Amino acid sequence: MAEARNDDYDAIVIGGGPSGSAYAITLARKGHSVLLLEREQMPRFHIGESLLTYTADVLEQMGLLDRVAKSGFVIKRGIELTGTEGTFRRLDLGQIGDGRRGWTLHVERSDFDKILLDAAAEMPGVTVLQKARVRKLLFSGERVSGVRYTCDGEDHETTASFVIDASGRAGVIARGLDLRKTDNDLRMAAVFKHFGGLDERNNPATEGDIQLGLYEDGWFWAIPIRPDVISIGCLAPAEILRESVPEDMFTKNLERIPRIAQRIKGTTVIRELTGENNFEYHCDTLAGPGFFIIGDAGCFTDPVFSGGVLLALTTGRRAAEETARVLAGEAEEKEAALRYQNFFKTGYETYYRLIRAVYDNRYVSEGRELRVSPQNGRLAGAGWWGIQERLQATSGGPFDTRESIEHFWLVRALNGDFWSGENRFFQRLREEKAWGLFDDFDPLYECPVHAGEQAS
Repeated sequence: MAEARNDDYDAIVIGGGPSGSAYAITLARKGHSVLLLEREQMPRFHIGESLLTYTADVLEQMGLLDRVAKSGFVIKRGIELTGTEGTFRRLDLGQIGDGRRGWTLHVERSDFDKILLDAAAEMPGVTVLQKARVRKLLFSGERVSGVRYTCDGEDHETTASFVIDASGRAGVIARGLDLRKTDNDLRMAAVFKHFGGLDERNNPATEGDIQLGLYEDGWFWAIPIRPDVISIGCLAPAEILRESVPEDMFTKNLERIPRIAQRIKGTTVIRELTGENNFEYHCDTLAGPGFFIIGDAGCFTDPVFSGGVLLALTTGRRAAEETARVLAGEAEEKEAALRYQNFFKTGYETYYRLIRAVYDNRYVSEGRELRVSPQNGRLAGAGWWGIQERLQATSGGPFDTRESIEHFWLVRALNGDFWSGENRFFQRLREEKAWGLFDDFDPLYECPVHAGEQAS
């Protein structure tokens, strides 16, 4: 295990998931020192296994894609929506347009996260300590100036120019400064298993595709994370899950989605049923004197479109870039904090709007306008099909509607185009005031993946 120095660092990162590793790698490459404190020992289990094509692009930009791809994960080239009648529609990632990447990966997060953390530990200037639990934030006046942590049974205090909250739901700084707000619009909960002995010859879908199984009061995911292992999860409103026997609900609802049930024929459970609440939260303050909050520590919303790892990597990387500007004297700290907050909020709120558009089955299209109809509807059901039928223009798509949004905008929207000001699909969603997430902010339409894309 690496040993921490007695003097201070340029940055202390709390958490060794994708956002923390991305921050450490990015800042170290600019010549700065980083202490990264991970409370668990990697590898450790984590849910969230399907990546977006933009995520693969970011990994390539960071020099990590080859290392991840060589780990034997499954290639993903499409998304299938399927229902209780066995009907389905497939979105081909190759229709993303402009010669962009038409594939990505599904990953086993325990191994994926360790790959990223190991890469951070290899960087000159980065010290990684595992099983290191932060006990207290240190302050210099109002400025976050360091942490007190326990490692190997000993207490330590270390200071830094910046302290980074990459602690996910633990939210060490987010909670410590009482910045977290709870959202009540999408209160879902999940139960999931891993199945081994997968034989894709039983799969009625396209090999490697993620399947989203849709029914009135929830949905299923099916994600192959190894050639012979698949992750199956069931999401439902939290109140329904509380009133049910989780194992029974999982089995009953799986039987409602015949194409997923067929896919796992002959498999055996290798990870027993696990539960997780997906209660949404966010912070309106994401940076301040001596700190940045990145990834899930700053916001968590529904996982349906697999955006979590992309948002973690990009916000971690951007926070490190802003840190480096301040340390180099190229930017004032308040300016960097505001710019980072606008970047974070633009990406996360756009993703949130996509999720709300799909969950809200009152959302309809009339000609070129997209508005909420006056009928009351539940946050489930028909709105799922709306992502293909009610919101999308089908130029290049599987069927025709009255809409005129080219199909590649939809494919990009579902693959991480969250910072684009020119994505016509997101332009429509941003018109709906009811789907805002944060307090008023100035959107930053500057794609961190495909440079140069800004609002037209």
